[in-house]
Order: sequence, then structure tokens, then C-alpha cells
Amino acid sequence: MMMAETKIEPTLASLSDRLRVLHSQTRETPLFNPVFQLSLDISRKLESGELGIDALAGLVDELEAQSLDARAVRLGNLLEPQEADHRLATLAAAGDDFERFRASWERPHMHAVFTAHPTFLLTPGQSEAVATAVATGREADPQGPSETPEITLRYEHECAMAALANAQDARDRIVAAVLREARAAYPDRWTELQPMPFRFASWVGYDMDGRTDITWYNSIAFRLAEKAQRLGRYADTLEAIDVAHGAIAALRAARDHAAASAADFAGNLSDPAAMSAAANRLTADHPAKLLTLAPLIDQLESEAGDSNAEDAIGRRTLAAAMRADGLGMSWIHFRVNAKQLHNAIRTRLGDAADIDLSSRGAIAALRELLASVEPQSANFASLAVESSTAVRQFLAMAQILKHVDADAPIRMLVAECEQPSTVLAALYFAKLFGIADKVDVSPLFETETALEHGGRFLDLLLAEPDYKAYAKVRGRVAIQTGFSDAGRFVGQIPASLAIERLQGRLAEAMAANGLTDVAALIFNTHGEGMGRGAHPSSFEDRIEWALSAWAQRRFARAGIALEPEASFQGGDGYLPFATPDLALATLTQVIAHSPAHTDADVPTDPFYRRTDLSLDFYRAIKEHQRDHLESRTYSRAITAFGLGLLNETGSRKSRRQSDLSADREMSLRQIRAIPHNAILQQLGYPVNIIAGVGSAAEGNIEELGALLTESARGRQIMRLVRASNALASIKTVAAFGELFNSAYWASRPYRGTEQHLAQACEALAEYLIKDDRNGVFRRLASRLRVDALKLHRLFDLVPDDDPHPERESVRRAIGVLQAVRLALLQHMFLKVVSVPAFSRANDISRTDVLEMVFTLRIDEALAQLRRAFPISFPRKGDFALDEAGEYPLGEGEGYATIRANSIEPIEQAYALCLRISTAIANEFGAHG
Repeated sequence: MMMAETKIEPTLASLSDRLRVLHSQTRETPLFNPVFQLSLDISRKLESGELGIDALAGLVDELEAQSLDARAVRLGNLLEPQEADHRLATLAAAGDDFERFRASWERPHMHAVFTAHPTFLLTPGQSEAVATAVATGREADPQGPSETPEITLRYEHECAMAALANAQDARDRIVAAVLREARAAYPDRWTELQPMPFRFASWVGYDMDGRTDITWYNSIAFRLAEKAQRLGRYADTLEAIDVAHGAIAALRAARDHAAASAADFAGNLSDPAAMSAAANRLTADHPAKLLTLAPLIDQLESEAGDSNAEDAIGRRTLAAAMRADGLGMSWIHFRVNAKQLHNAIRTRLGDAADIDLSSRGAIAALRELLASVEPQSANFASLAVESSTAVRQFLAMAQILKHVDADAPIRMLVAECEQPSTVLAALYFAKLFGIADKVDVSPLFETETALEHGGRFLDLLLAEPDYKAYAKVRGRVAIQTGFSDAGRFVGQIPASLAIERLQGRLAEAMAANGLTDVAALIFNTHGEGMGRGAHPSSFEDRIEWALSAWAQRRFARAGIALEPEASFQGGDGYLPFATPDLALATLTQVIAHSPAHTDADVPTDPFYRRTDLSLDFYRAIKEHQRDHLESRTYSRAITAFGLGLLNETGSRKSRRQSDLSADREMSLRQIRAIPHNAILQQLGYPVNIIAGVGSAAEGNIEELGALLTESARGRQIMRLVRASNALASIKTVAAFGELFNSAYWASRPYRGTEQHLAQACEALAEYLIKDDRNGVFRRLASRLRVDALKLHRLFDLVPDDDPHPERESVRRAIGVLQAVRLALLQHMFLKVVSVPAFSRANDISRTDVLEMVFTLRIDEALAQLRRAFPISFPRKGDFALDEAGEYPLGEGEGYATIRANSIEPIEQAYALCLRISTAIANEFGAHG
């Protein structure tokens, strides 16, 4: 029986139009799935030979280019680079009050931290295409396929340094503009000004949390290489100001000295002789060994007094850069896990080694340790023999401060920190190695427990005399909040509200413990994706989502200086700094919405007054999100394809290795936050943003709708939910389940259609009878649908103050991407069940290979199939034998046909699937 032919072409326009028609059919048949039907339309043409893989590859080229353009438009709308110069001129304008002007520019508006989170999704060519499109306002042009580099730690470090260099150039432009304004407005006092609009930091190469591939000498090598690069940049800048300046040669000699030591430490120093030689060269006195820039900064500022205007501004701008960065491309952050610190401190507790570190007894024991600690000197041999990861970090910091840069302080971030004793343990080791006056210990709050009990944690910690004395010396109390894991475990909206409450509790604890004379350094680590804390609507929303206006005012009203810090994570985070001009746009946007300078007298937002409504709203969303997280249905759906829908985007593994049976029972806690969010994007519904908002409003929807409308914070929350919902599709979630629907495969060749697929479809139908994934996706889609109905009723009550006129065309583009990928997945399923039976080897059977493909462990499956069906094997002609022999007749063809017809198409289809994953992430604005 012949089917009516579906008229579609492998173009975005044709498939978008077809999807529009299919969507209209949902009015007649509510359960009809237009996304899956489009995938079937494509699949039929692909399996009939009417549409080839090459044609689909051309379609993916088009879809990929369109997605890069969508990403560029999104980033351009956020940064508004065409307004950067005007923004800078407006922001730098001086009034008639020098002290007010000075206060605005001598305290950083933000500390920007460049991290190595695994978001290196785009190739260098694609990143350049997006950056060029943002800068020019033209369409993104990737100019053909771009080679994908191997993402190593060194590659990540090079990318971070390139972003930092652009950020430094942009900051120099800001400082120069401020100095020009100051000179004109305050001719008698402008030389008093020491601008510091931004500090930069990086933990790329220093983050040991969850990593065993970074040695201590890797970290030393990176720090020395950064020193050499920065010294070279200082010398080049000074040469452009004064080609004959005497310090140029000294800076370049110091650069070469640092570079030589960086090369020494970049090798394998596991051999004592090699390590000793490298260490001795670094620690030896040398005329070119530079450990502080203070004398040169004083010299430059002194010389500026005798120079012409532009020369003086140039010298003072360079001095400002040196004061901000020191002898490195930025300040650095080391990071360890609380458990690593606990293991280290127990060895110092003697008879109390087994004590519960959350107990009062542990605090008392640590007080005694801190009271009796005597600083100990250390050298590189101390590092080489130390077995504790945490202690090695403190030793590495001590050696950096002693032999690389004596001025720049170092951050010690402590992940999963839930007890004040952990911070006291870190303080003990800082004192032990004599670096407590140069190290800021910063606990990270991101788990549900840490956020729930964080206020009590801060009350206890800030009341400790040793900690208070330490904070007074350092001039700050430092904490870190994490939006990624928090958003994964409690939902992004409850996470933001819980973090906001914790920030407010910090202001209270500082005031209660007499610490209003030190700064509050709050490092908010959020990503570029909505599910990890990046609000997409505006730069103001982006800043305030991590550090709300309410939280900012809590510090302002307490008289506490605020040092806000935010992360720009991995490749996605470096895009706003892809060029000096984009970096300028980014930094001027930060200044325009500066979280460090807020108005304390703004009336309280009703969201914080009507806690009878807002607190219940928060709790209800959090409970709904917890139900999802603890649900076997949700967990199974998220892990249905393992991590196979995702590209490799970082040097750190996304989860632990597991066997096939473990994949079925995989816990969401095995998957890190970024891949978790990325999977939600790929499945078509950002559950951790949207889910629960509608259900939380039920029962009090009119009053809550009025509150959200009246409240600036409430409207901000709803803008995030709307932006996420605009890209979401429950039909797509359900469509993934149909891949595992036995009835679908059994029915596909029914009534004589597609008879060439009958055997493969029957094999799939029989195999999938007992598979649970179809039911899992259906149950998840049903639950999401019920919640979405309630959400849309809430939408009707809250005005949409950030409408997206292109919403439907974007949704349709994503729908086409999903449909093409679903067709490719069907192609892969049909091909793998068509492979002939083969013998079991290495305890891997044909059934195991089928499951590898169904969970998208494609590389493993292809390796097994190629082992079973080789095309390279010994031939009779390879042997020089005297004895005659007829058998076997002919040379044989091996398994070339099986390879060409069944195995290679799987590889080709999967490569296109991964490119589609990149395109979908672009439509969402970021990976994860």
C-alpha cells in the first residue's frame, strides 16, 4: 500500500512550515505529537533513500549557522556593544564632588573570575563567528566546518588568559577615561585618584575539587607562565608610552626569568633530581627575580607629575593595572573540598582525631590548635613529599607568595563547606605556613543543607575570636555561593531566593559581631545558562539575580562595604570577553548596574514585606522540585541516554565511569550540574527553572499574581520563567519516549508500508517490549503538562514586560532541530538491529551493543562492532610458503558490506546528532 507523499525539503524553511502545519493538528487530536511526526516524515525519506545523510548534513550546516546567529543576537542584546563608548563617557563623567567621584572609582564595581567550568562547547571558529556578529551586527558566518580542538587543561588555560588579556585592555580604557575626566574636573586633586574599577581572578589550573590530574607543579608552572605573560604586557604598554623608559628592560628580563622557570615546572617533576633542579633555579637569588611591583608603581606615578597630559594618564593607567593585577594575569583562586580539609586536620587533632567536626567539641579543639600553632617554614621538597591534597594547596600558596608574587593575595575556596570547623581548619593551615595575612578562606554554600543552615553557620563562625581577628587583618569576610548545584537540587528560583537570604544573614552576622569595618566579599558562581543562574532578560537582571537589590541594600544599610564577585565560566563565559571591544561592553554594563554602589534608601520591595505569600511560594516551588529530584521517573528520563546527547566540553569528566547495568540505575548525583542542565536543554524542557511555579500559585493565584506584578523582584522571577518557557516543549519530552515505544516500531511497517524495514522494526519492537523508557517519558510529560496548565493561568495575571516577537520562529527552529535528531536516532536504532549476530567477546554480547546504542554510548558500541566485523585481516598472499594450498579460494571480502551498510551510518548519524546538540544549546544561549 502506498502512503500519501509528504512534501518536505531538507531546509529550515520547508521543515518549519511542515511543523507549523503539524502543530495545527493538535487542535483536532490533543495527543498528536507534531515533533515526533516530523521526525517520522524525515525518517521515512531517509530510510527510503530519497534523502541521504549528506543532504541532512547540509541541513545541519544551515541549522547550526542559524543557531550561531541566534546566539549572537542574544549576546548582542545583553551587551549592547554599539553603546559601549557612550556608556563609558556617561559613567566616567565627573561632577563637582571629588570625594564622591573617588569613592565611585577606587573600589571595584565587581571582581570577575574566569573559571574552567566545562562549557567549551563552541570551536574557536564558531566563537569567533559569534563575536564578530555581535561586534558588527551582521549575521554569524562560521565560514565552513571548524576543527574541534582537544579540550585539555592547557587549552582551557590558554582560553582563560586570552579572555583576561581582553578584559585588561578594556579596563585600561575605562581607567584612562576616568583619569581624563578627573584631570579636567579636578586639576588640583586628580593625581590623588587611584582608579580600581575591576579586579580579575582565575582558578584555571588551581582547582583541585574533584580532580586528580592537576599536580602541584602544574599549578606552579601555570602561575609562573601567567607572571611571564603579564610582565611582557606591562613592558609592551610602557614601551608604547615611553620607548626609552629604563624599566622596560628590567620588566622583560623578569619576564624571561619567569618564563624559564615556568618551562622547568611544566615538565614531569616526579623525579627528585628534576624537581630539585627546577626548585633551586626558582628560589635562587637572581637580578631578574621580581617579587613586587610597588617601587615601579611609585616611580610611574611620580613620573606622571612631570609629564604631559596623555603621557601622565598613560603612566597612571599602567600603574593602576599593576596595582590591580600584581605579578600575574589576575589574582588566583585555589579550591579544595571540605572532606580533603577534614582528612588533613584530623591528623593534627591527636586523641580527638575521630571527633565529629560539626560538634562544639571540635570547635574547642580547633581553638586550642589555633592558639598553639607556630609557623613553620617550607620548601619545594615539603610539597613533593606531602600526601594530603589540602595541605599541598597551602604549601603551594606559600611558595607562590615567597617566590612568584609577594603582594597579590590568594583565595582558598572550600567546596561543600557545611561546618564552621572547616573554615577554622583552613585558617590553621594558613597560620601554620605563615600565610594567613595573604589568604582569604572562602566557604562555598551550594548544597541544600548548606543553604538551609548557612545563617547559623555564619553566626557561629563570625563569633569565633580567631576568625574575627583574622578577618580584621585581611579586611574582609569572604564567602562563595553556588547557583549550579543549588539550582539542580532545589530548583533555580528557590536557589536564588535561598542564596539571597543567606547573603542577608551575612550582613546581619557581620553587624552583630562588630565586623562592619571590614568588607563583605561575596563570590556568586553562576554560569551563562538560565538553569545555572544567568538571567537572560538584561544585564541588570543578570547582576541582580546573583546579588539582588534587597541583599545589596542590607549591606549598605549596615554600613558594610560590599565586594561583589561573579564568575565567567569556561568557553561560554569567555565569549563576552572575546575581543577588547566586547570586554569593554561587558565591563561598562557591570558599572552601569554596579552592585558595589547601591542606594540604601530605596523602599522595601513588597516581595519581602508580604512573606505570608512569598515564603509560601518559595517553599512550594522547592517542594515540587524536590519531588522531581527524588522521583524515579525524573531520574530515569534524565539519564535515559546517559550523557550521549552531549558534546565533550571540558577537561574534567562529567560523571564517573559505569557499566551498562549501572546506567539504568544512575543517580542524578552522579551527574554534575552543568551536564544535568545541558540534558534538560536537549530534552526540550528546563525543569529546574519552570517546574513548580504554576503549582505553587494554586490556591492563592489572584493574590500571588498581584504581588508578583507589584514587586520588582517578582517580575524579575517571572521574566526568567517566561524566557525559559519560551524555549520549552513538553511535546519534545514526550517524543523522546516514543523512540522506546514497542508499539510504534511494530506498527511502523503495518499494512505493507516500509516493508524493507519490517525485519528491523520487528526486532526493535520485540526488544523494547520490556523497556521502561517509553512509560517514563510519558509520565514525566504528563506531570509537566499539569503544572504548565497552572503556570499559564499565572502568566495571564502577570504582565509580560519582556515580550519576544520572534518567539514562535525560535520555537519552530528548535522543533526542527529536535525532529531531525529524532530521525537520526531512529536511523541509528534501525541500523544496529540490522547488524548480524556475532560471538560474545570480553563479556560483551550483541544485546549489550544494542543497549550501548540506545543509551548513546556510541564510541563503545562502534568499537565492539568493528571488533566483531573486521575489514583488515591476514590474507594468503601475505605469507611466503613453499607448500601449495587451494583453500580458501579467493581473497574474501571481509565485512566491508556490513561496515558500509550498518556500522558507518551509525557513526555518521551520531556526529550529526552532536552538532544538533550544539545548535540547541546555542538557541538556549549557553551549554547547561
